[in-house]
Amino acid sequence: MTGKKLILVVDDEPDFVSIVRKNLEKEGFDVQVAYDGVEGLEKVRQTPPDLIVLDVMMPEKDGYEMCSELKSDEKYADIPVLMLTAVADHVSSTRYSHYDGMSMEADDYLPKPATAEEITDSVKSLLNL
Repeated sequence: MTGKKLILVVDDEPDFVSIVRKNLEKEGFDVQVAYDGVEGLEKVRQTPPDLIVLDVMMPEKDGYEMCSELKSDEKYADIPVLMLTAVADHVSSTRYSHYDGMSMEADDYLPKPATAEEITDSVKSLLNL
């Protein structure tokens, strides 16, 4: 990998963030973290990452709102977004369904619990590594 790629992990579960961060750092990525969509957007605007790992259900601003804002702004629209959610994809009565995640402008989608290997593989694939 030429130059370290910066990954922004946005999730409101500190333990999950810690695990994802450690695994991505072990793979040679630089990692920034945010714990809600508002903080995530601030971090993107301060230092645009090469990729965002984004949870769906979060306080303040959820992953769908954050993804939509980024993809509608030409400065950030090309940043790949990997969406993660713990909501079962068979639950169709909620906006947090698998279908909704895939219909968003997210570049990839993984249901939680995703393994560290699945997340790392998706990140590498989205970054063409």
